[in-house]
Amino acid sequence: MTRPATGVRTRTGPDDRTTVVLITHDRRAELLRTLALLRRLPEHPPVIVTDNASTDGTAEAVARDFPEMTLLRPGRNLGAIGRNLAVQHVRTPYVAFCDDDTWWEPGSLRRAADLLDARPRLAAVTARIVVEPEGTEDPVVRELRESPLSGPDWLPGPALGSFLAAATVLRTRAFRAGGGFHPGLWLGGEEELLACDLLRQGWWLAYAEELTVHHHASRLRDPTARRVLGLRNTLWFTWLRRPLLPALRRTGHLIRTVPRDAASARAFVRATAGLPWVLRQRDPVPPELEHRLASLERARRDSPARRYVG
Repeated sequence: MTRPATGVRTRTGPDDRTTVVLITHDRRAELLRTLALLRRLPEHPPVIVTDNASTDGTAEAVARDFPEMTLLRPGRNLGAIGRNLAVQHVRTPYVAFCDDDTWWEPGSLRRAADLLDARPRLAAVTARIVVEPEGTEDPVVRELRESPLSGPDWLPGPALGSFLAAATVLRTRAFRAGGGFHPGLWLGGEEELLACDLLRQGWWLAYAEELTVHHHASRLRDPTARRVLGLRNTLWFTWLRRPLLPALRRTGHLIRTVPRDAASARAFVRATAGLPWVLRQRDPVPPELEHRLASLERARRDSPARRYVG
């Protein structure tokens, strides 16, 4: 075994440090393609699939074609909470999330584990995302690469204030300590709340340019429904964790800037309907962390990846 100048290990062949977790719902063909690509990874990671009550034969196809993978069938659509269920079965120090339309590039899981091995306070590393079949960078990559947050010198890349579940390897212990994904958010920008709580506990999140995830966007997604959920959850996160004045300013900015259409109206109606539970669980962050959240908010206003459109 050799050690490069960075102090991390260089290894080849199977790697037993990381389990891949993904959730799926009614995307059988795309999921089977992703699982076939994961099966060919040189790391040979364990894979856990949570089937969120698919009706297209997804679970049966996974059981038939990928018997070595763990298949969970909760019987209802848990959304992002399906990842929490899967992590209960993880026995490795790290868990790599991806979606049924994203997959890890060979070698990236090993490198991510090396980065986490060498940095005990690093909770997660987020990869560069390449859009297929074009092979171009996802617009969100620029936002990650140009993060306004500062961090300790030992981080492998820019410090982040959140992460992308489709392209991130997390420390299993940190994920559990942060409580996993909040059941109230279900799906759609659900990472922001967990990331905030991890930062509050003293963990760090970072972008790692050397890691790569490929994304071939599903043709079966409903962009309008995703926009409604994303905007609703942004509002809920704002009122769960931001202090009063920043929460008011953020809400006002969204009212002024989101598209004035039926989808935005539905998002605000649903967000308002959830305020009773949100206010009961409200726990604003301390000033130092609020300063970081405010910096991220300002940077994201000009990001092409943060448009509530669709």
